[in-house]
Amino acid sequence: MRKSRISWYKQSKLIELFVAGTTARTAASLVGVNKTTASYYFQRLRQLIYDNSEHHELLEGEVEADESYFGGRRKGKRGRGAAGKVPVFGLLKRNDKVYTVVIPDAKTDTLIPIIREKVKPDSIVYTDTWRSYNALDVSEFKHYRINHSELFANKANHINGIENFWNQAKRHMRKFNGIPKESFHLFLKECEWRFNNSDPKKQLKQLNQWVKKELN
Repeated sequence: MRKSRISWYKQSKLIELFVAGTTARTAASLVGVNKTTASYYFQRLRQLIYDNSEHHELLEGEVEADESYFGGRRKGKRGRGAAGKVPVFGLLKRNDKVYTVVIPDAKTDTLIPIIREKVKPDSIVYTDTWRSYNALDVSEFKHYRINHSELFANKANHINGIENFWNQAKRHMRKFNGIPKESFHLFLKECEWRFNNSDPKKQLKQLNQWVKKELN
């Protein structure tokens, strides 16, 4: 941001269009800058979001845990372990915020430490029937699981909240027609930030503050 030669007026417009979910190509046309400049500026905004990601207090109460896989439309294996896809893990406190992280795999030794780090003991943790969550049955958490092969919800027993977030995130990312793996963590945190700060006016205010801080 500090080296940007774009006028503050154009920067403000780019920030507004970023908040609106516009692609860099469309933003470049509307603001009057080239696509490379707009793409770089949008990526810097994502880096700012990542750098300013909230260090959440421990999630507590009712928490949904789930993994998902992001990537292109490739033929072959789907779901857990799908080749060429990026595995991610998410925790969502019901009616509140979500926390996401890119993971190397969906094994017990990967998922359980994240849950222990981010969720307060004695909380209720809802998952599906993936075997990596078996360790939660003999843990400091109250564990309920939903079998999606039979039903998607059994009263309070469901993970519909975190699955709704995955759907929103994938819908947002789909418009970019492919995201480089080295940048994926920035796009993921952008989706988390949008979900946790759903008011566009608040998003705009926050981004403007962060950019101006960078410029000073």
